Amino acid sequence: MAVRVQFENNNEIGVFSKLTNSYCLVAIGGSENFYSVFEGELADSVPVIHTSIAGCRIIGRLCVGNKNGLLVPNTTTDTELQHIKNSIPDNVKIHRIEERLSALGNVIACNDYVALVHPDLDRETEEILSDTLNVEVFKQTIASNVLIGSYSVLSNQGGLVHPKTSVQDQDELSSLLQVPLVAGTINRGSDVIAAGMVVNDWISFCGMDTTSTELSVIESVFKLNESSSTTINSVIRASLIESMS
Repeated sequence: MAVRVQFENNNEIGVFSKLTNSYCLVAIGGSENFYSVFEGELADSVPVIHTSIAGCRIIGRLCVGNKNGLLVPNTTTDTELQHIKNSIPDNVKIHRIEERLSALGNVIACNDYVALVHPDLDRETEEILSDTLNVEVFKQTIASNVLIGSYSVLSNQGGLVHPKTSVQDQDELSSLLQVPLVAGTINRGSDVIAAGMVVNDWISFCGMDTTSTELSVIESVFKLNESSSTTINSVIRASLIESMS
């Protein structure tokens, strides 16, 4: 399911949070309402960690991660690094990285298996990315934009990309990622998709301005309705089989 939320009257919630299948980072200094939405939806499944990165609240743009690992820029302080390390699950690797393009969230888009990266990303960064997040790495652009992490959002179920992405590019990216892609917008027509939403395999959080049409596109491409109904169905099926046997 997709949930609308704001960070201090700001709809760019992908800037202030990072969501994966094994943890969620949220910026410090937000309203209680913002945190309660995340904690209410995620508390049973993944830890919600309040943190800053390099003293900034724009954590969603500065770091990149998936269920296997998290990369943060070298400006991250030791205290922040230690706090995140203590809060994320033990099996998640965290790595502080020297990279000229230090807003990692803007230059890398990934799910748990594949990462698409800015064409100028350092070779060394690619290798660390591949090892830490356990992903295959491909250099790509989206609708001629090099900021691939800003103009696309990926999960293991699907992806949403910049509205001007050609069908040919969508097909090419889709075959690289092995998930269906849709070109679309967020927050009533914004093309900077990753700034306006975060998603994992069962839930998405979007800015308050997101229209119901945009929400339904998000729910269908990321298969957010199906996962909950599949879980419910399997529970029902299990209880039926038990009662019959």
